[in-house]
Amino acid sequence: MIARLPLRRPRVVWWAVWFMAPASILFAVLVLVPVVVAIWLSFVRWNGVGAAHFVGLGNWSQLFSDATAGASLERTGILVGASWVLQEPIAIALGIYIAGRQRHRAVLSALYFLPLLISGAGIGIMWQNILSPIGGGVQYIGMHVGFLSFLNKNWLGSPSLVLGTVVVLVAWEFIPFHMLLYQAGTRGIPNVLYEAAALDGISPLQRLRYITLPLLRNTIVTSSTLNIVGSLTIFDIIYTLTQGGPGESTRVFALDQYIVGFNEMNFGYGSALAVALGALGIVVSLIIIRVTGFGRMRSQTEGL
Repeated sequence: MIARLPLRRPRVVWWAVWFMAPASILFAVLVLVPVVVAIWLSFVRWNGVGAAHFVGLGNWSQLFSDATAGASLERTGILVGASWVLQEPIAIALGIYIAGRQRHRAVLSALYFLPLLISGAGIGIMWQNILSPIGGGVQYIGMHVGFLSFLNKNWLGSPSLVLGTVVVLVAWEFIPFHMLLYQAGTRGIPNVLYEAAALDGISPLQRLRYITLPLLRNTIVTSSTLNIVGSLTIFDIIYTLTQGGPGESTRVFALDQYIVGFNEMNFGYGSALAVALGALGIVVSLIIIRVTGFGRMRSQTEGL
């Protein structure tokens, strides 16, 4: 008879659990607990002082019938679409350019990166003064330099101009981040492909079209996802720049939830807006991953 060997029980690697514990606790405290609290608050009516009163789906039914929330969601859609269209091509061009090994490109990349070092609130305050119709630098240049007279406009006071101004300033802040993604992606492309293309007499423009851009596909999807989801939650720069004005011209969805929650002291309905925005971000991310097939992507340089 063949003796059966005793089965070994899988050994628990306790030291790995201890290493994971601090990060898991921080994630639970800083992410999971606030999410659970926000979901709970979305079913109550509470002004932050007295007792909370359970209203069931009352806040959610108000959300779907709220014209202000619908208009803010529409402005958010415009902001997201315009930000993606403006930021991605510029970030791709700058990322590919600074991927070169020349010293001057390294200096330029450091200069391009400066806006990302300033907080969104700081950028809002800074540009609010620069674009001010009273003593603002942009309007002063428009008044005294003939061929730049088109700058002599009330960029933050005109309902037809202010949302476009916000889009440009948001792009000015976040293009450096996406530029770094494309720089890293471009430097990851094997140089042997460009050498072979040069030997075949392929022009630089054709190399860009048939080598660089196709091999940046994964980076483009990653950058676009971060761009779109990030634009959904833009708040600080808009709050310090316009506070949603003039009127409600820049009252986007993220700012709407702040105004409802903290200005109107309606934390229940404000939490419903916050939960809806978070759910919208998750849905948009899943749609992008599904449409682009990002979850099934493999290395495009595999086998080289």
